[in-house]
Amino acid sequence: MKTLNEWLAYCERLHPTVIELGLDRVRAVADRLALRFDGPVITVAGTNGKGSTCAMLEAILLQAGYRTGVYTSPHLVHFEERCRIRGQAIAADELVACLEQVEAARGDVSLTYFEFTTLAILLAMARAGLDVVILEVGLGGRLDAVNVIDTDCAVITSIDIDHAELLGDTREKIGFEKAGIMRPGKPAIVSDPVPPQSVLDHAAAIGADLWLLGRDFNYQGNNPQQWAWAGRGRRYSGLGYPTLRGANQLINASGALAALDALRTRLPVTAQAVRNGFGMMDLPGRFQVVPGHPVVILDVAHNPHAVAALAQSLDAMGSFLMTHGVFGAMADKDIPAILRHMDPLIDRWYFTDLPTPRAASAQALEAIWRAVTQRAGAAAECFATPMAAFDAAAARVQPTDRIVCFGSFYTVGGVLEHGVPHLESDAPWQHADR
Repeated sequence: MKTLNEWLAYCERLHPTVIELGLDRVRAVADRLALRFDGPVITVAGTNGKGSTCAMLEAILLQAGYRTGVYTSPHLVHFEERCRIRGQAIAADELVACLEQVEAARGDVSLTYFEFTTLAILLAMARAGLDVVILEVGLGGRLDAVNVIDTDCAVITSIDIDHAELLGDTREKIGFEKAGIMRPGKPAIVSDPVPPQSVLDHAAAIGADLWLLGRDFNYQGNNPQQWAWAGRGRRYSGLGYPTLRGANQLINASGALAALDALRTRLPVTAQAVRNGFGMMDLPGRFQVVPGHPVVILDVAHNPHAVAALAQSLDAMGSFLMTHGVFGAMADKDIPAILRHMDPLIDRWYFTDLPTPRAASAQALEAIWRAVTQRAGAAAECFATPMAAFDAAAARVQPTDRIVCFGSFYTVGGVLEHGVPHLESDAPWQHADR
């Protein structure tokens, strides 16, 4: 195996199951690789808001002059997006070298695709001479592969029901899994406004330094131009809003600032670095509004909690003549709840298949929508790929309309892999039959 794609295909075949939670196998290989980091480690778990929180931390710390490493998943288009070193995606050949070393170290230990690639990325970051490492949990927390690394600061974002078959069917059960990233005596930032009691109980049981939104840190965002934040040791006023849009981004930003406040003796940052970081960050697929007419919005919201926030953000955009919705999702998601949130906003649906066996078919999505819709005049079509669905929407759209492409990372990534979609004055809607 020579190329990254060949290695990734090998990793997919190696283990009998796609997901197998547990740390014993990963820890055994991590010990053989002697994985360790010299600088602080920030680990971020949660149902929604993890990627945004990681991006905010990274942007501020880069502006403060630190050498950062970020591990996040899944990716939108290219696997290399999962690892950013000093703000840049890792090179494929660097990943290949680390995958080779994991293969040599694992011996007869069988690893899942996620575990194998996580170890390779951790190895790459461990050798990059970094000042700070930011790790996004892939699934849950307690038994996720990144939890083999002891964190210096845990951040837990919003908690809601997702992956119930693996993590539990209540917020209390899921909260316990997320809380597994906490460490005794270390800061544990909880930015969920109403955290499950299981999170608070676990923090108390292990003696973590618990920071709660509304008690240890808070924000005010009533001014449409500026917002303010206060924590235990720092206060910021007159902050510009983060360039990441969306209804919950101030909550994510508050959690990021609390983590930096908790680590201020090891990672001091200036107020200017905070302002610049929030103003210069970029994270594709998180309420990404593509400029132009008509408007295009891309969002990886793929569970009811995230889709509710998406609907709130869409509603706040104002009036559009029609909203066209491109949607694809995994079959294990709560699709009826997702569609009920979006049904009042979408005038025409474009359901799409996705290139993975886990996905619900476009036809299945349409059938679920027809069972839950309250809009007699809405219409729907089915397509084989996200790009085909998007092209069909683009062929119908008028300048006063908008297209919302949302759902799985495969949905948004399937459009973005062809480039960021710009619909300008020569777009197909000029000649299309509505």
